[in-house]
Amino acid sequence: MAILQILQYPDERLHKIAKKVTQVNDDTRKLIADMAETMYKAPGVGLAATQVNVHEQIIVLDISDTHDQLQVFINPEIMTCSGEIKSEEGCLSVPGIYETVQRADRVKVRALNEQGESFTLEAEDFLAVCIQHEIDHLHGKVFVEYLSPLKQSRLRAKLKKRRREAL
Repeated sequence: MAILQILQYPDERLHKIAKKVTQVNDDTRKLIADMAETMYKAPGVGLAATQVNVHEQIIVLDISDTHDQLQVFINPEIMTCSGEIKSEEGCLSVPGIYETVQRADRVKVRALNEQGESFTLEAEDFLAVCIQHEIDHLHGKVFVEYLSPLKQSRLRAKLKKRRREAL
């Protein structure tokens, strides 16, 4: 396994639309293992392949306190969503930034697992938010794009200043 580099917002590669995985194979499973290791090390609760500059529809999640309940979604598709929840979100591609975003409170998602088997999952609350957040990455959208243009502009300036100071 390997730790992968996580793209940082506003990197344009975060806006690429991910392609469907046509065949789940050993390469897919290696990528999933690398993504999981990267997510746990970061540390985070979710990671989309887009964030590691692989533009395939794969996400990994683990919202458990023990970090031993990895969930894999290949070609995830939200079938239904309902309710509303406003919650604070963060992102491994936007480190140190947390903002309130409104999303559906419940989702039903269909995907493939790491063996290529189809499954559906009904999720609510935090898991539903995480699934929507990571699927957004596959569609080329970062959570900060739900914010007002003014907040986005301030955020970009703040991140740019951080990068300058880090040099």
